[in-house]
Amino acid sequence: MSSATQKTRRRDLLGTSALRPDGSAKVQGRFEFSSDLHAENMLWGATLRSPHPYARIINIDLSAAYKISGVEAIITAEDVPGKKTYGLISSDQPVFAADFVRYVGEPIAAVAADHPETCRRALAAIKVEYEILQPLVDPDLAILPKTPPIHPDGNLIRRQQIITGDQNLQGEIIVEGVYEIGMQDQAFLGLEAALALPDSGGAGVEMFVATQWLHEDQKQIAACLGLPLEKVRLTLGGVGGAFGAREDISLQVHCALLALRTSRPIKMQYGREESFYGHVHRHPAKISIRHHANRSGEIQRIEAKLLFDGGAYASTSSAVLINGVTHIQGPYRCPNATIDSYAVRTNNPPCGAMRGFGVVQACYAHESQMDKLAAACGLSPVEVRLRNAMVTGDRLITGQVIESVAPVARCIRETDAIAMPAPLGTSAHPLEIVGGSGLTSLPHNIVRGVGWGVSIKNLMYSETFDDFATARCQLKDGVATLKYATVEVGQGFVVLAPQIARSVLGVDEVVLDTVDTSIGSAGSTSASRQTWMSGGAVDGACRLVRQRLFEHVGKKFNIDPLRLVIEDTDVVDMIGDFRISVIDASTGIMIDETFEHHHRPTEELDENGQGNCHVAFAFVAHRAVVDVDVELGLVKVIQIATAQDVGRVLNPVAALGQIEGGIAQGLGLAVMEEIVLDNGKMRNPSFTDYLLPTALDAPKVVAVMIEEPEPQAPLGAKGIGEPPCISVTPAIAAAIRNATGKDLPRVPIRPQDICL
Repeated sequence: MSSATQKTRRRDLLGTSALRPDGSAKVQGRFEFSSDLHAENMLWGATLRSPHPYARIINIDLSAAYKISGVEAIITAEDVPGKKTYGLISSDQPVFAADFVRYVGEPIAAVAADHPETCRRALAAIKVEYEILQPLVDPDLAILPKTPPIHPDGNLIRRQQIITGDQNLQGEIIVEGVYEIGMQDQAFLGLEAALALPDSGGAGVEMFVATQWLHEDQKQIAACLGLPLEKVRLTLGGVGGAFGAREDISLQVHCALLALRTSRPIKMQYGREESFYGHVHRHPAKISIRHHANRSGEIQRIEAKLLFDGGAYASTSSAVLINGVTHIQGPYRCPNATIDSYAVRTNNPPCGAMRGFGVVQACYAHESQMDKLAAACGLSPVEVRLRNAMVTGDRLITGQVIESVAPVARCIRETDAIAMPAPLGTSAHPLEIVGGSGLTSLPHNIVRGVGWGVSIKNLMYSETFDDFATARCQLKDGVATLKYATVEVGQGFVVLAPQIARSVLGVDEVVLDTVDTSIGSAGSTSASRQTWMSGGAVDGACRLVRQRLFEHVGKKFNIDPLRLVIEDTDVVDMIGDFRISVIDASTGIMIDETFEHHHRPTEELDENGQGNCHVAFAFVAHRAVVDVDVELGLVKVIQIATAQDVGRVLNPVAALGQIEGGIAQGLGLAVMEEIVLDNGKMRNPSFTDYLLPTALDAPKVVAVMIEEPEPQAPLGAKGIGEPPCISVTPAIAAAIRNATGKDLPRVPIRPQDICL
């Protein structure tokens, strides 16, 4: 991976719509993704996976596979030299299954060969003898003490209660419901891929990999290889999307093990079907919830039970559960709560991080309840939300005070002020009508509906996690070079980092050094954290360099450095007439500074769910307008209006892209995206059968960005990527309810849910 030099015009400062440096290469097909990597003398790697959701491994016979010409190595659990398991929070997932397989797709062995077709033949020749066991696929059974454990650590991953206030309060108005959310796939376009290059003598390995967190991968890979960290070097390969699925290890350890075994470069990459088996998904969840309110519609107490299906291994389930349970009240005041929540293991596919991270599930439940509460109190969906809207200084049900800027009511009002789309006319183009080019819908069967969703989302990691990001800045001859381990998955940090450097240092030319593990960690590109954390690190490093530059200029020209500022591309004396360009001021010197940015500490929740477990919060409102063919059960989302709390807009076009992309992902969960499981077996692991929104499904998005800079944030900006996908799903569901009069307690909403 070579360094990328970026020369741009001065318009590319913070607050402007700077263009992506990798944009042209991507649209022209020149960008090098991880799947494009190649090395001389390279072998191919591939993984053998379990066809059963739960079984005991009796025997593995590799003899026939070894006889195939071109097969260089086959490895199983007994060939793992270091730690036999890995995991983000709990190290409970085997590198290769040894005694039991616990989900369809679990790795059993890996092959290295001269060609992908040779790998395929070798995998088919491996004979595995199983004792098939009855799988545990119902999470309701998993929480029962009498249910036999499917894992040495038990079926319960985590339980968390939140108990606060009056536990016996009964409201004048009580509404309740049971809501279910299906398993969603991240469906990134760039599939998993890695290239591993062994050191001579097998002393270490260098890997190029598509991931979300280089240093966490490094730590887990090194532990499994039995090598010190410095012997496992990772460089970021081109990433084609992530949305949480690349936080967990997939093919990294297998690829590295094969490289060390064969002493040759190994390339591994998944096809689409294997990708469905090879990464985690969004947790399916069932949430039972009851709201108590007075006759004015003010929430007085919430009772709820949340059940998250974590699948076979823990991944991030415990953290996802905490996000869900601590956000179950939504962006609304609530003085009393009685909440119980569980994350459990089953023999379903493992679930972990996905955009929204537990809050998506909670939001679907609390927003469905808000509409029920509005109806019970004779209020509009807007009014009931305004009467309960949080403000800065309110307390969560965890006891944590909302210190973030909290413009919840403003989000609702500004969304409500956006003009509604015009009614569908008789001369409308067929593609504007439900059913599209199929010409299936008749105008008299089409009913328009409007629905609302409002959400709160935490930013950064929680519960005492030591969250930090590191960045280095060098300045020489007017050129700034930035070094960090921040993973670019499409969110735009490759644009933001140079914007920060230009704004702080007054330079035009910014070089982005290779993203690898030779610098301190930047943490994961997840949790709406990189603008705040890595942006803060780059900003801090650039400010240290600027301070050193001012000291150099001050000493050279006998000026107090405290009087110097950056103005455009010059160093300027605020109270004199001295001016020198940054290029001239930095000619012949090298200034090099590294900065590590930390956010304020957080706490673990106690046994009653009390504690300051989050850092900060962002808010958003969505209003959906849909057309529904009530006879055929078809839905077309016409418009999504939204107002989002963004703190400060650092790049308007990138911010809008995040909002529109998140809305598309939330639309998918609302009406089409679901991994269909049958007794633990995935029935639709392809883009033929796993339905995704296309450009023809995308609604018109009208977005307002509410700029109230966040005092805690180093740049005043809040993360934008996650909130758009959270409350758009319940907004679309509410609009379909409004059109059909049906309860619709589950997403995705299927045609048969509407028309039967």
